[in-house]
Amino acid sequence: IWKKTLTYSHGFELLASNEQDYNFDKGELDRRTFYVAALPTQVTFDQSDDLLNPTSGYKLTAQLSPEASLGSGKQFYGRGLIEGTAYYPASAALVVAGRLRLASIYGADRELIAPSRRLYAGGGGSVRGFGYQQLGPRVVLDNPDFDPDDPDESADPFIYRPLGGRSLNEAAAEVRYRFGNFGVVGFVDAGQVYEDTLPDFSDLRFGAGIGGRCYTNFGPLRIDLAMPLDRRPGESKFAVYVSIGQAF
Repeated sequence: IWKKTLTYSHGFELLASNEQDYNFDKGELDRRTFYVAALPTQVTFDQSDDLLNPTSGYKLTAQLSPEASLGSGKQFYGRGLIEGTAYYPASAALVVAGRLRLASIYGADRELIAPSRRLYAGGGGSVRGFGYQQLGPRVVLDNPDFDPDDPDESADPFIYRPLGGRSLNEAAAEVRYRFGNFGVVGFVDAGQVYEDTLPDFSDLRFGAGIGGRCYTNFGPLRIDLAMPLDRRPGESKFAVYVSIGQAF
């Protein structure tokens, strides 16, 4: 009963927030208050065969949210996202799946948009192998808890803080093999966040890994182990994700 071919939603959102962001003029973190009004709309066309464990078909989603913001002067901008997923049953036990996501914010400079309204990538529902929202532009700050005189100190001397962006691109490919009530998955994810309004598909970051599935009567239980390729300072060696349902 939860599976519908065409679904849509629209509404009205009011948000007041006091958020911390990096002030490039001061060279430090600063707090600002934002007041945001938004009209979010989403439409999904679903031709896949299952909600939590699709094995054939495809799904298309579009989101649009015109927004007005106060806090750094009056700002009017739009947030948009399109996403497509497709599933191909290569055999009774083998499914090849793919996902593509593009998003953009148009009409305002990044520093004038509340940090919580910017675009981010990284994590279990995005590019696996990276921390939650850790891809894209970031600033490197000194770690106040780091003690260079402590011989047992294992903390990173720096804090890598994501700044968010105004555009992103993501892609993912999975090969899913099922045997009885269990399964294994191999996957590669890619993506990046950009300061500009349109993604330029440069400096793509990749994560790869394997996963296990336990299929139940309400959907698969999922555990994925992923690592970033060409790891950079401040990034974890690997990440583990546990959830219900396939990654996409």
